[in-house]
Amino acid sequence: MRLPTAPPAPLRLPQRGRPASRPKRPVSYSHGWNQVAKWYGSYLRGENTYQETLVFPGAFRLLAPKQGGKYLDLACGEGMFAAAIAAEGAEILGIDIAPALIRAAKQKRISGADFLVADLQKPVSGIPEGVFDGSVCLLALQNIRDAAPVFRLAWQALKPGGRFVVVLNHPCFRIPRQSEWGFDEAKKTQYRRIDRYLSPMDIPIQMRPGETAGPRTMSFHRPLSWYMEIASAAGFFLQGLEEWVSDRESNAGGRSRAENRSRAEIPLFLAMSFKKG
Repeated sequence: MRLPTAPPAPLRLPQRGRPASRPKRPVSYSHGWNQVAKWYGSYLRGENTYQETLVFPGAFRLLAPKQGGKYLDLACGEGMFAAAIAAEGAEILGIDIAPALIRAAKQKRISGADFLVADLQKPVSGIPEGVFDGSVCLLALQNIRDAAPVFRLAWQALKPGGRFVVVLNHPCFRIPRQSEWGFDEAKKTQYRRIDRYLSPMDIPIQMRPGETAGPRTMSFHRPLSWYMEIASAAGFFLQGLEEWVSDRESNAGGRSRAENRSRAEIPLFLAMSFKKG
């Protein structure tokens, strides 16, 4: 993919297919995602995933990609959302720290897409400034220890007025090990219990549910106010905020009524749309 620094002179991304910047010591989430890359790809290709039914369609709508536009997918994984953007006739650059995920993305041979291995916690060299129409970071900021540089990179890469769409596991209601469902027998209602929220936390995540051993990644919890402060410090304005609930339904019987009611009230995901002024 060619990305112009200023029309009409084109700029080819440096070292196509090679890391733009390589950390001397891979951080834990890089190692973890390398280990689970094959499993994660298999999960994404499954039927009725939240990525397929909620996250990707919602992010696509908020980003509103246009034919001929240029977009940036930060922490792109194996490139499934990038493929959807490229299918609109747009160009997209995906960046991820995990080489195994980038290899999987490249193997898709997506026309109009290019992919780089880089640590988003550090300056990424060779990314042209002020040429991208939009950027996304989907279900990934909670896996990045130092997320502030992600906002700075997005701001630098976007055109004035460009959109940065961020989707998270909802930081108010889905805090690993600090939130869970409960059931009130007297009221016959299902509720969400939150034990901690304002304190930042580093939480190891078992990537293959049901296994007592195996690869882990890290989840870095931050309250909603933290994201607002970091986005503002980078130069963004909040354009929109949406909370997405589950599209699942329990089978009739038992606690299904209470489960469906609470599922429709407690959101799973938080989507934020920022604008570069």
